[in-house]
Amino acid sequence: MKISEHGDSGSRGEAGESDGMARLRAAVRDHWENLSASERAVAQYLVGAPVEHLLYAGAQELGAASGTSNATVVRALQRLGYAGLPALKRELASGFTAAVAPEVRLKQRIAHVGRDLDGIWSEVLDEARERIEQTRRLTEPDVLRAAVTALADAGEVHAFGVAASEPAARHLALALGRIGRRARFVGATGFALADDLLALRRGDAVVVFQPGRALHELTVLVERARAVGARVVLVTDELGEQFGDRVDAVLTAPHTPTGITSEALTALVVADVLLLALTTLAEPGAVDASHQLTLLREQLLSPPKGSGRKG
Repeated sequence: MKISEHGDSGSRGEAGESDGMARLRAAVRDHWENLSASERAVAQYLVGAPVEHLLYAGAQELGAASGTSNATVVRALQRLGYAGLPALKRELASGFTAAVAPEVRLKQRIAHVGRDLDGIWSEVLDEARERIEQTRRLTEPDVLRAAVTALADAGEVHAFGVAASEPAARHLALALGRIGRRARFVGATGFALADDLLALRRGDAVVVFQPGRALHELTVLVERARAVGARVVLVTDELGEQFGDRVDAVLTAPHTPTGITSEALTALVVADVLLLALTTLAEPGAVDASHQLTLLREQLLSPPKGSGRKG
């Protein structure tokens, strides 16, 4: 197969081609003989389509464009060595986002979805579903078990998250408190983080939500946890290989390659998995804490006795 014969992207020189697209082309060349006729149609379309179109298109749209189906698109990508469409998009996005200004990407995103509300609804839900399915596939049961074990007996759970990762960290800390677990949110950076690091104790656990950028604070936090005997669970997209040998478990939460869905989406889902698992392990305490929370809310919503005005 001569990939350069398919689509205008084939004329782009390898020197000016992104690493993600170069890997896609190489994968198609290497696996071409093992692809079915319909999978070849998908492969030909992928290497000929503009990168910005692949970033914003869902599996159903790619299936229609290649004359196949969304299921065929998924199978073809797996045959080519990708875990799924989000995995391909992440690779393509790494070079694309570095080369294209944010405002240009925003214009392209708007142009792609248009003003059709049905189309917008589908775009958002399709990407959300793809990212959640990717999350399911990328985390093995043994890894999840290791993460839950690390948190189950922790004296206190420290949930760290900054910027787009802050909602997931705050959610985890708040919800753990509601089932009777000691937990705190940590969102400081720079010099201010030292106070939170000082609060780490042996037997504690840290859950770090950090998708892709290896912040200096992350290295210091992990080193401090190891030094005092606290356990660490890392929820990330790209940092698993870099930090995997320094933490107790790495849970994968794929980020968005397009910006169509919230960056925090999959991290929130992972947080909910951890919460439910921990709740089931300590059911009596969780039930009692929930009951106490309900009583306190009722007291706060009820006016104090004797506070009514006399006529």
